[in-house]
Amino acid sequence: MTNRSCLCHAVGQARYLTHIARTHMLPPWLSHVNDKTGTPVNATVVMLAATAVIAFFTSLDILSNLLSISTLFIFMLVALALMVRRYYSSGVTTTANRNKLILCLALILGSSIGTATYWGISSDGWIGYVITVPIWFVGTLGLWLFVPQAKEPKIWAVPLVPWLPSLSIAINIFLLGSIDSKSFARFGVWTLVLLVYYFLVGLHASYDTAMEANKAGQLKTVEEGAVTSEQVER
Repeated sequence: MTNRSCLCHAVGQARYLTHIARTHMLPPWLSHVNDKTGTPVNATVVMLAATAVIAFFTSLDILSNLLSISTLFIFMLVALALMVRRYYSSGVTTTANRNKLILCLALILGSSIGTATYWGISSDGWIGYVITVPIWFVGTLGLWLFVPQAKEPKIWAVPLVPWLPSLSIAINIFLLGSIDSKSFARFGVWTLVLLVYYFLVGLHASYDTAMEANKAGQLKTVEEGAVTSEQVER
């Protein structure tokens, strides 16, 4: 990972920081966007400063592994969420189809984890792959044949569902298996810290912000309705 790629990554992450701040899970000051340039100046400065401090006191190998874990984990979750969104819809998906969906996803995830684990602990064996890969194939095939899709996107859709997202899950989990255990321990600590912050601070702040926005929207609707009524009476 070069210094240029680190800089580009930090600048890109500032956009996420801006959107998170708009929900008040972070100080709203970070959501400020420059009127002239259209860039999130405050979030960019804070992100670059934090990245520089962390990079100065941390080994590049540790940072690259943490970045790889977070990126691969997010990609895996996106593929999983895509299949859940495509195959499950409240009030549409029957209980039987929901259970079949859970079973197929469990087979896909379990076989993918098994493949990555076997690759990590075995140097020259192949018997494990004969077991885990067919299980992954059966889980994906069962999802394709026996679970009807609950939603069909009208404009654009990911092709080859469920094969493509299922393959994405398997590949990302396999790549996660090549990262050392200490990096996963660090990732787990950071994840725990962020979860504690989210449940104690961020969740309540974002909920309060959403409720205020909802009340403001209802008030605006009432005011517009009142104005319309007055115009009609006139």
